[in-house]
Amino acid sequence: MRKRTKIGLGVLGSGMLAASYYFYEIAIATNPKPFLSNNRDLSDEMVRLMQPGQTWIKEQPLELIEVKAHDGLTLRGHYLPPLVPSDRIVILVHGYGGVGTDLAGFAYLYHQAGFHVMMPDNRGHGKSEGNYIGFGWHDREDCLRWTEYLIARLGQESAIFLHGVSMGGATVLMTSGEVLPPQVKGIISDCAYTSVNAVLAYQMKRMYRLPHFPFLAMTSLLTKLKAGYFFSEASALKQVKRATVPILFLHGGADTFVPTSMVYELYQACPTEKELVVIPNAAHAMAYFEDPDTYDTVVERFVRRILSDDEVKE
Repeated sequence: MRKRTKIGLGVLGSGMLAASYYFYEIAIATNPKPFLSNNRDLSDEMVRLMQPGQTWIKEQPLELIEVKAHDGLTLRGHYLPPLVPSDRIVILVHGYGGVGTDLAGFAYLYHQAGFHVMMPDNRGHGKSEGNYIGFGWHDREDCLRWTEYLIARLGQESAIFLHGVSMGGATVLMTSGEVLPPQVKGIISDCAYTSVNAVLAYQMKRMYRLPHFPFLAMTSLLTKLKAGYFFSEASALKQVKRATVPILFLHGGADTFVPTSMVYELYQACPTEKELVVIPNAAHAMAYFEDPDTYDTVVERFVRRILSDDEVKE
């Protein structure tokens, strides 16, 4: 009987290990992500709506820039100078499985408003090095590296805004809890998740109809061994509690990929000047496309108010 029990436990353990490797390869490793294209919670309409921005960005004089991450990886991104001299800068942070220029539509809005536009490829994405997806955690340090680079290049008088969408939204919120240079004036987070643990537990149940325990815990351990972080570390909710700059929270009211409920938790946790806008009927990452006039107005008002307040302080 004892021998049978040992064999059974061994088989169970092997199965759990195999499952954790499977989920690591699906979610964390830099492999193609076919589940994104067939996901009921993601809108195919976004691809069509992004096309005008993609046409515009290809016509711009983009400069490919490299910086070194804290762990030696080479990070790359595209920089677009403003039409006229300016000290305003935006760093646009893309989502899971994307690249910086995916946010071309947002780049156009900021560029028309006179901003320098920086569009990094996150580690493990696009032209940047890395063999894993950081879900915003290591990316927060990369985001700081980009701010340092831009301040050194464009001057100490720079006014920097961080604007992220989806995983990028979580990234800028995770960055908010770090010691930011004074040049970072505000953060815009669109459809961010509260934490990697929370969003993966949600997706595990929704996509696979599986309980998060013990699969998530084992995959987290494997991620620590292979990518250097536990899922429990990567919490936008914990980081935003330490924020020191104003934050604009945006989310779609019909988001079922990163549930809308998460933005209320994040908003409540933020101790700084803050604003929350939920766009009704907008699916994941579709808030701008669902109601571009409201989105533009809210972001422009937020940025103008911060810059105006900053001028008064000076």
